[in-house]
Amino acid sequence: MTGLDPSSAVAVVGTGTMGQGIAQVALVAGHPVRLYDAVPGRAREAAAAIGARLDRLVEKDRLAATDRDEARARLRPAESIADLADCSLVVEAVVERLDAKQDLFRQLEDVVGEDCLLATNTSSLSVTAVAGALRNPGRFVGLHFFNPAPLLPLVEVVSGYATDVTSATRAYETARAWGKTPVACADTPGFIVNRIARPFYAEAFAVYEAQGADPATIDAILRESGGFRMGAFELTDLIGQDVNESVTHSVWQSFFQDVRFTPSLAQRRLVESGRLGRKSGQGWYDYREGAEPAEPHTAEKARPPAYVVAEGNLGPASELLALIREAGIQVREEDEDHGTRLVLPGGGQLALADGQTSVEFRDVVYFDLALDYRKATRVALASSQDTSPQTMSEAVGLFQALGKDVSVIGDVPGMIVARTVARIVDLAHDAVAKGVATEEDVDTAMRLGVNYPLGPFEWSRRLGRTWACALLDDLHERDPSGRYAPSLALYRHSYATEKREGAS
Repeated sequence: MTGLDPSSAVAVVGTGTMGQGIAQVALVAGHPVRLYDAVPGRAREAAAAIGARLDRLVEKDRLAATDRDEARARLRPAESIADLADCSLVVEAVVERLDAKQDLFRQLEDVVGEDCLLATNTSSLSVTAVAGALRNPGRFVGLHFFNPAPLLPLVEVVSGYATDVTSATRAYETARAWGKTPVACADTPGFIVNRIARPFYAEAFAVYEAQGADPATIDAILRESGGFRMGAFELTDLIGQDVNESVTHSVWQSFFQDVRFTPSLAQRRLVESGRLGRKSGQGWYDYREGAEPAEPHTAEKARPPAYVVAEGNLGPASELLALIREAGIQVREEDEDHGTRLVLPGGGQLALADGQTSVEFRDVVYFDLALDYRKATRVALASSQDTSPQTMSEAVGLFQALGKDVSVIGDVPGMIVARTVARIVDLAHDAVAKGVATEEDVDTAMRLGVNYPLGPFEWSRRLGRTWACALLDDLHERDPSGRYAPSLALYRHSYATEKREGAS
């Protein structure tokens, strides 16, 4: 099956930022486009705004002037829903209220032809529930674009419980013909991206609530060590704290208040105080004129150790050994069956974050996971009150000798990047096991939808198939609320791997 013929008309109902963006995408793809809004005059204003954006594309040499003129000729504001009768696809982008969307589609069903595809751009409501008001829910799909729709490539094509395969396929192929990268998913709370992305925000907020580190330090570690484009605090300030919390709350409620999706009390207080982020001038950070930018905690310069003793291969951090040698620090290797640590000259130890805490051991400093230790510009360290000053100084000096800034955080199990990645990997495995999407589509969605440096399954393969489950097991032991309990899907994945390795 192919997508819609470019000559067929597409309607967009709702002319806010998202509606205008979707209309522009369909217009540039060659379709006649109808714009409708229930508020008189809004559709004409939106058409003018889209025309102005097309002008800017011409000025930037991204669109030919003749193509702009042809696109403008195909764009038409609609005075009433009846004007959409000839459309082959109607995409809705109105207020996120179930009753409003259902009422709209009831009206549309009385106007458009039987072969017209109906789609919602909802990000938080059930596609199945919206379609439940229709006589023919089989032609109803979710087409979840990401903002700004003309720029971001990802579209989640969501099949509701009653969606026909032919309708989902036609929507998928249409999105691809529009130059987008579609991914297919089932109708589940949050779809792919908003379901699997929850730990990125939740774990950063949890570390903050535990007084493990301040927002600027957590964000710097996520960027400079984890490889994320933005930290959780700056990203939610950009999105809007009210918007981000609303999505989190919706996913949590839709999963019957599953503890894995519990919203953050700290974020709730931020919203209640009216500090919504950039749009209000204050959020986690202060954006008002004259405000001092928040800086991450960075340790003072320390003397590096003369040597380290490597016990085991350090697992996902094994590339550190080459970096240490390149920095002129001697590495003495000892073959230990279960060793995954570095021993410092003073007798203290350095270990990769594993879900345990420093206070449980004698003189141990934990270091956080990095996407790429060679490219990372910052590394986080964690210790307890029992860690000797010499051990901490040697640990700080070691990573500084590798050219890294060092941030010392509280004794938080799993630290920051490690616990975040482990939980993202877990939710991804759980989603695939429950038929939400394929592994490939999950990885594509998370890379394109929220700009993750790697998809969850790419991360899982890089870190080792048992890594996430082992870390979450340790975290769950220290926080038995269920938040960190590995999913059955991740457990099976890890256990099967261990059995195969044991047999070999």
